[in-house]
Amino acid sequence: MAARARKRGFVGQVGLGIMGGAFATHLRAAGFEVVGYDPSRKALAAFGRLGGIAASSPAAVAERSQVLITSLPSPGAMESAFFGKDGIAAGARAGTTVIEASTMSLELKERFRRRLARGGLHLLDCPISGTGAQAAAKDIVVYASGDRAAFGRHRKVFDGFARGTYYCGEFGTGSKLKFVANLLVTIHNLSAAEAMVLAEKAGLDPGLVYRVIADGAGSSRMFQVRGPLMVAGRYLPPHMKSAIYQKDIDIIDAFARQLRCPTPLFSESLPYYTAALRQGWGGHDTAAVHAVLRKRAGLRGRPRGRTTRKGQ
Repeated sequence: MAARARKRGFVGQVGLGIMGGAFATHLRAAGFEVVGYDPSRKALAAFGRLGGIAASSPAAVAERSQVLITSLPSPGAMESAFFGKDGIAAGARAGTTVIEASTMSLELKERFRRRLARGGLHLLDCPISGTGAQAAAKDIVVYASGDRAAFGRHRKVFDGFARGTYYCGEFGTGSKLKFVANLLVTIHNLSAAEAMVLAEKAGLDPGLVYRVIADGAGSSRMFQVRGPLMVAGRYLPPHMKSAIYQKDIDIIDAFARQLRCPTPLFSESLPYYTAALRQGWGGHDTAAVHAVLRKRAGLRGRPRGRTTRKGQ
């Protein structure tokens, strides 16, 4: 599809993991030339196979792009990608817009915005609502915030990789909305696991439980997305790795504490995510909280069930 699409200019991409790789795939399909960088050779090779132009550094990406998307896993990775020896700031021209799609603290993003502004660069705070699987299906929503003119100039880029984009206002508003969304994701993911374990203890077929509950009032998007992983008792490939999501949890917790806002359900859920890491599920999807609850419930092995078809 990408080879037949009308070319629409260059988009830079720094970070080609689960989310970033999906963005690049959809941008290529929408007709954009995408130049990208990732420290992982495997990620770069996959990027090349979809027709992307691999660059040697974030600076090299910035040299060829007036608009970049960054999707990075940690504050350290972000610091290196933006301000390292061969970082974005070293290669970008004045007027370049950076669509920052990672989930990071407000303080970190604001600090980066000010540093980039000194060189005439525009940083937009644009976190994503959706899992890796949703990104692959172009079923994500962007919470965009920052300079409205810079956002407007690149609206077609957002349309290229996301199902929907909301311009939410001043810089940082997008991150605040992301924290609210992920608070709900954290709770709903655990509630899905809790429901699946209760059903299994009651002797219900996990596949039947998923099919019936997902179609009723008790469902949630997290039940629909992560329920199949729980039915299978396999949490790979990850939509979001538990170890990476812990960073998001810590950011939300600190944000709520700073505001002195009670978050009882969120707070009660945190020990189960910590337990998942301690039990070795860090590289698996966050659906692995299901394994934590199964262990506490005395369930062994994988869930025993079958996938049931509609009408059975």
